[in-house]
Parts: sequence; structure tokens; C-alpha cells
Amino acid sequence: MDLTAPQPPAELFSLKGRTALVTGASSGLGARFALLLAEAGADVVATARRADRLAELGRLHPAITPLPGDIDSPDDRRRIVTEATGEATGWDRVDIVVNNAGMSGPLRAEEEEPDDVLRLLSVNLVAAYALTRDLVMAADSPSGMSVVNVASILGLVSGAPVGGAGYASSKAGLIGLTRELAGQWGRRGVRVNALAPGWFPSEMTAGLFADERSAGWVDRNTMVGRPGADHELDTALLFLVSPASSYCTGQVLAVDGGWTAR
Repeated sequence: MDLTAPQPPAELFSLKGRTALVTGASSGLGARFALLLAEAGADVVATARRADRLAELGRLHPAITPLPGDIDSPDDRRRIVTEATGEATGWDRVDIVVNNAGMSGPLRAEEEEPDDVLRLLSVNLVAAYALTRDLVMAADSPSGMSVVNVASILGLVSGAPVGGAGYASSKAGLIGLTRELAGQWGRRGVRVNALAPGWFPSEMTAGLFADERSAGWVDRNTMVGRPGADHELDTALLFLVSPASSYCTGQVLAVDGGWTAR
């Protein structure tokens, strides 16, 4: 597809003929993202540590290939890259990378040890960088690849009293990584953008929304007066990974109900 020429609207968001890899795909937003990309026409490699959850996801759509692994493990990362781009799959490269895997930590800095922060940075930032770098290097020609790093509004603004120093640092680092890789790889035809969700119900935020006070805090401080619904990230992700955003790279798209515009 010639991305410098106008395209029919129906084709701008189509992912037919493209291969996507989604990390952290065993539940929550990651599982939804994998299904979304499959429905848009992509062949999807879904990876996460929980093999049973991935198997369930694979049964929901024939275009989803479960590939269990821990992206924080160098050996597992190498295996994921090899299997996602090898003869077994029939694909010679991954066209779309969605770095969704992540973890949270203690909310109070006084309770968060330096080792806790190192673990968060390793999983949320370093592993995403290493996997993306390896996938780009594995491609004979990476032109046309699209990378989306799932960051957070906590990489843009303070979330105190709900947030976490290590988590916020990892997401701010992911945003910086997004801009730098976009700059380094733009002339090679690789686009790198970040999606920064606001407050959405998930496994990671279950405790926050189960507490009446913290749930009310989200409602009061979000311009639209409520948390996001899962489907409200769908079109943002599809825009960033598809030809619809062909002239968009190095950007951070906040989908947050107006939180960061306060």
C-alpha cells in the first residue's frame, strides 16, 4: 500500500495481510487488543505468562495464535521472536507490535524499595524495548512496521495519592523510549507511538474501583465524570497500528476522559 497516496476509508483501518504481536494478552486490555486486531483482519500472536488464559483466548478467534512466554526473560524473548517470525507460523516478520505487558507496585514511596522499582522498570520498560528491538532487527526490511507502547497518563502527570513512583517512572520512560525510537527508525519506515490510557477497570485497578472513596476520586477528577469503558480504547489503538495514522509517529495519544487536560 502506498501510504503517500489517498486510500479508501474502509482500507485505512484494515489489517488484512498483517501480523501483530500483543504482549500481556492473557487478560484485560491485552486480551481485548488481541481480539480487536484479529477482528480487523490481522494474524495475531498473543503472548503472556499464563498459558491457560492464552489458550482460552485462542479459542475465541481462529486468527489468534497463543505463544506463552515471559518477556522479562531473555531466553523467552528470543523464543518469542523466533517462533513469531519462523517457518511454523509462515510469517517472515511481525508488522505490528503492541507492548501491553506491565505490572504495578506499591503506591507509597516509603513502602517501595529500590529493588521493587528495578523490577518494574525491567518488566514495563526494558523488556518492551528489548522485544521491539529484536523484532525490528529480525525483519529483512522493517519498513511499514508499527509499534504501539501502552503507557499511562501516570507517565504524563502525577497520580498521587493513587499511582506509585516506580510505575510512573516506568511509564514515563516508555513515553521517552517511544519518541527516541520514532526518531531513530522513522527513516526506515518504522512508526512508534504510545497509547496512554486514563482510568479503566482492569485486574490492575480492581482494588481502586472496589473502594468507594478511590472510585469517587476518579469520577470527580475526570472531566467526563466516570472511568473509561474497555471499548473506548479500541479505535485509538486501531488508529495507531493501521494505515490511518501513516503520518503519525513519536506521539502520545491520551485516552483519559480529559484527566490530563485539567
